[in-house]
Amino acid sequence: MKNLNLLPADGYIVVNKTVLHEEDRRLLTLLYQPIIGYTAVSLYLTLIDDLDVLERMSEELNHHHLMATMQLKLEEIVIAREKLEALGLLKTYVKSGNINHYVYVLYSPISANEFFNHPILNVVLYNNIGKKEYDRRQQLFKIPRVNLKEYEDISCKFNDVYSSSNLKPFEVVEDIETKHEAKMELKTVIDFNLLIASIPSSMLSSRCFSEDTKQLINSLAVIYNLDTQNMVGLVRNALNEKGLIDRNVLRKSCRQFYQFENIGSLPTLIYQKQPDYLKKPAGDTSKWAKMVYTFENTSPYDFLRSKSGGAEPTKRDLQLIENLMIDQKLSAGVVNVLISYALKLNNQKLNRNYLETIAGQWKRLHIETVEEAMRLTEKEYKKMKALASKSTTKTKTTKKSTPEILPDWLDKEISTVQTTAEEEKEMEDILSSLA
Repeated sequence: MKNLNLLPADGYIVVNKTVLHEEDRRLLTLLYQPIIGYTAVSLYLTLIDDLDVLERMSEELNHHHLMATMQLKLEEIVIAREKLEALGLLKTYVKSGNINHYVYVLYSPISANEFFNHPILNVVLYNNIGKKEYDRRQQLFKIPRVNLKEYEDISCKFNDVYSSSNLKPFEVVEDIETKHEAKMELKTVIDFNLLIASIPSSMLSSRCFSEDTKQLINSLAVIYNLDTQNMVGLVRNALNEKGLIDRNVLRKSCRQFYQFENIGSLPTLIYQKQPDYLKKPAGDTSKWAKMVYTFENTSPYDFLRSKSGGAEPTKRDLQLIENLMIDQKLSAGVVNVLISYALKLNNQKLNRNYLETIAGQWKRLHIETVEEAMRLTEKEYKKMKALASKSTTKTKTTKKSTPEILPDWLDKEISTVQTTAEEEKEMEDILSSLA
């Protein structure tokens, strides 16, 4: 990947290499958006709108046009573009010069059937939205089945209607539009020479390691973080009596191996950040907004690691956090708020019962954004203070002798206050420690 310093004056044209249908928009919204986020989908649709009336190619435009249309910074556009590239929806070509010229080539989303059978995309979608939403989306794309056992097929064949005398020869025309779907490109992480050499040739058919099969093996290795040595045993177990790899058995074996190695969990969510569509719009420079930004743009793993002074979090803590994301369906940013609050109220300990109780409440209240979590936490704390004020004088005295350690946003009017130079430095230190 070649990184250039993109400038607003840099030009681009959009080339449509496919045929886009209304169904593609449903696929983008329901299946792709939970993975790449709203901003990336919006960029894709904006590039489509740049095309001419025949939806073939755009005129020469510059990136200031994109910035003005989408109301985004160049950095945000580049991030969104890279997400589209990663999933094969866009290919980018550049010709360098005083002003760089880019060509953005658009591809269609893959079909729902391919998506739900994809070794990576279906797993990532499941982890991002949870079982309930995953099942609902599957239902939306299911085709009704009609039992035709008692019916007879009386459809005409081509030569029942047309005879050869009606047909005139013609030349085959090339370059006619066709549907080109998105194809993800993955770096190869499996040494296939070593893999094949590690399995007795008597067990293998000559057709065992086709290109499609190699792609599947590599995809499974990426999503389940497997190396070549791990994959040797899994492939051997998936071989059938014909010396071919049973793809379903291999998928299941890889999933079970990962779960065994990771205490029953599927590919981890703790490295993900808050989805774009749940983030606070840019522009606010208050301290509150800085806190929101920190929670939104840090993965729970990195956030927890920063709280440990850069040390690797314990497996127990990581498993606990991931369970909250899987079982309670809390988003990454909301989990960060919960971690911060729980650590400060429990002497830097993550208490399972305490976390699960609050997570359950937040799930029932449909808390999805960082701001919602912070506002609710602030509200609950104020309730706690009100109850404490009604307690006995002895209790009050005891409380006064114990200093309160609370999250920065609690019990402070900071939502509209601009940050001071000292606060800016403090926030920069926090963000750098999370990098």
